[in-house]
Amino acid sequence: MRFPALLIAPLLVAMPLQAGAGEIWVTNEKDDTISVIDTVRLEVVRTIPTGERPRGITFNSDRSRVYICASDSDTVQVMDPATGKILHDLPSGEDPEQFVLAPDDRHLWIANEDDAVTTVVDVETRQVVAQVNVGIEPEGMAVSPDGKIVITTSETTNMAHWIDTETKKIFANTLVDARPRHAEFAKGGAELWVSSEIGGTITVFDVATQAEKAKIRFEITGIKADLVQPVGFEFTPDGKTAFVALGPANHVAVIDADTFKVRTYVLVGRRVWHLAFSPDHKQLFSTNGVSGDVTIIDIASLEPVKSIKVGRFPWGAAARP
Repeated sequence: MRFPALLIAPLLVAMPLQAGAGEIWVTNEKDDTISVIDTVRLEVVRTIPTGERPRGITFNSDRSRVYICASDSDTVQVMDPATGKILHDLPSGEDPEQFVLAPDDRHLWIANEDDAVTTVVDVETRQVVAQVNVGIEPEGMAVSPDGKIVITTSETTNMAHWIDTETKKIFANTLVDARPRHAEFAKGGAELWVSSEIGGTITVFDVATQAEKAKIRFEITGIKADLVQPVGFEFTPDGKTAFVALGPANHVAVIDADTFKVRTYVLVGRRVWHLAFSPDHKQLFSTNGVSGDVTIIDIASLEPVKSIKVGRFPWGAAARP
């Protein structure tokens, strides 16, 4: 389904932003909208219509464009964040879930869950330049800081697929625990972290050798082990701390990224999916799918300070200064 042009115009629901305020953009799966949160006022200031079932969301480097995976519309939408207007769609393959924009700001790597492929799109020419066959139900995507390696995780195959961005070919496949959902490079590209939702772990790999380096497990007093399901995670700018969304455990884990030990857990809303830092990295925002809200965590105190109601089933999040 494609939305008529008249329905794509943004629905503005709030007052002008304060000067210098940052924003967190949150995709709402069930409402087909984006909620825009002001990081100073800590409230929703805009609600913007999108295609069907928006999930992954990312900005280009100068924040002049925002890319949205409209999964059930089988497209990636390109939006002007200043106006909320959809500029055009990109070819994406069926059921795009997550994606990653390469450091060149030109090539978008998209996981197509239904097709078992990773699609590479040139965002300037709006053309598919390659499709890479990967495992069953690909979802997680990551790109190395130098842009030379892209990772796709496949949920059913339980693998991380290592793709050479120059040749567009897989050069390694590494097993992880059940249902890998998210991947990120760490330590300047020296490590790769992959979360396994059903396995309840994060696997850390040495990028140079693709060998497993560590396995991180979680245990929360009073929470059944099968409810601890790591999904999205983010690193602090110094790379020393990782924050991990633990799904229906309703907590975010705080991990020492050097020792791979869990420091503490922070209680958030129900079914936490993904995380995004405020532009100044003083706050962390969690998307809580079942409770339909976003929890703000103060980084200095590691305490939740507020929950903000957004749309139904918030999923992805991205920051805009």
